[in-house]
Amino acid sequence: MGHFAVSAIGRDRPGIVAAVAEGLLEVDGNVEDSRMTNLGGHFAVMLLVSTPAEHDLDRIERALAPARERLGLEALSVSEVDGAEADSGAGGTSGRPDHVITVYGSDHPGIVHAISTGLATAGVNITDLQTSLGGSAEAPIYMMLLEVEIGDVDVETLTTHLREIGGRAAVEVEIRPLDPETL
Repeated sequence: MGHFAVSAIGRDRPGIVAAVAEGLLEVDGNVEDSRMTNLGGHFAVMLLVSTPAEHDLDRIERALAPARERLGLEALSVSEVDGAEADSGAGGTSGRPDHVITVYGSDHPGIVHAISTGLATAGVNITDLQTSLGGSAEAPIYMMLLEVEIGDVDVETLTTHLREIGGRAAVEVEIRPLDPETL
């Protein structure tokens, strides 16, 4: 069995998911995990796919090429990944979030870097991160939502650490336990 990461991005329109799925079906591809979203008018696709061993990277790229051409996708890439690594999580983490972090503030460069660096320094694993702009064109508000796995990290110490970083980055940062029932 082969495991592959497939990513694609193109101007948002109906049929992108169907076209990529059609190409994967041609190589008996099974989508094991995925994230797909609209990013500023572009549709982004990230997939972890398993295929029978007889289908190599080149064969998968050929199967997906018609989707790229027909839809005018700006990027489509396929990379082989270690199947065991995809299942167990990298760096000894479970990959299961246990807390949610929200970040709000005036939009400016460096917010993602400041928060993600602070989390990495504390040994916290980011399992999901979403950002968006709200407010008005004259006063855009940057919003970031992170699901994280804090493991053995002390929540109070982490909260203090993140609020200090938030103060330097001119954003408000809040952390709370993830409530599985709200998912």
